[in-house]
Amino acid sequence: MQSFTYERAANAQQAAAAVAARPDAKFISGGTNLLDLMKLEIERPAHLVDISRLPLDRIEETAAGGLRVGAQVRNSDLAADPLVRSRYPMLTQALLAGASGQIRNKASTSGNLLQRTRCPYFYDRHMPCNKREPGSGCAALQGFNRMHAILGTSEACIAVHPSDMAVAMSGLDASIETVSPDGEVRGIPIRDFHRLPGTMPHVETVLDHGEMITAVTLPPPPPGRQVYRKVRDRASYAFALVSVAAIVEKSGDRIRSARIAMGGVAAKPWRATETERGLAGAAAAEGVLNDAAEAALAGAVGHGANDFKIPLAKRTVRHTLATAIKGA
Repeated sequence: MQSFTYERAANAQQAAAAVAARPDAKFISGGTNLLDLMKLEIERPAHLVDISRLPLDRIEETAAGGLRVGAQVRNSDLAADPLVRSRYPMLTQALLAGASGQIRNKASTSGNLLQRTRCPYFYDRHMPCNKREPGSGCAALQGFNRMHAILGTSEACIAVHPSDMAVAMSGLDASIETVSPDGEVRGIPIRDFHRLPGTMPHVETVLDHGEMITAVTLPPPPPGRQVYRKVRDRASYAFALVSVAAIVEKSGDRIRSARIAMGGVAAKPWRATETERGLAGAAAAEGVLNDAAEAALAGAVGHGANDFKIPLAKRTVRHTLATAIKGA
């Protein structure tokens, strides 16, 4: 690990200003991802600004009937919160499906959203990777790409975003609050927060340098049954091959509304918005679910070792929707 300087921020705006003042500075909170990357010299910040002790660790009800989750709320505390468990059960399910208990006790809400891909070529400094070294190429395209993306890819990158929490928050239409060095506050819908690779896969979010996440706001819980399903190689402590967050509201034998967000398939949580619109008003029948699964994966492209993800994702979408319908 390369040497670095360190400071502890007194407030959010000071933290944002401290990082913005230096192009080689980064925020650090739980450090569950950043410290690993620093040890491998993939990340080389010369200055770290510690935001872990800022008073951003509360979960509060909003006037609109939703929840405001502070950026420093630990994943384990968020999963266990009574309001989250009762109003947003698929968020609890997603958090508990991610990592280990020890990591959840340390990982923060903002850090979870900002964690970087687990692509093995990103972690191997001897291999080309456009995320790590822009313009060097993407070794995964012709390499071992079993865990890689099937939607929203480009010739520059086929890595996936690893977060479970972000998939559930995408399905819940969360909004991310940030503060800039000048004190400006903005809210970013989670659908707009993460970027697809395009020609610049190293730019992963819409955040400006120094802009800091202060909270995530969840709107009032949507009607219907919420379900999160994660398919992985091991029963625990494994990243998703495919995950699906689904919310289904029924009226009689018809689907009134549906939401579908997928993980493990793209560089960001993938919302199947066209499929959602097609399900509104449709009969809750097996044929409809089959069509929905096909539509949700329209345009999916495998790269050899990950071809199996396309039928796997279709089955997972169909199964998760069926489970949500059954309890709606």
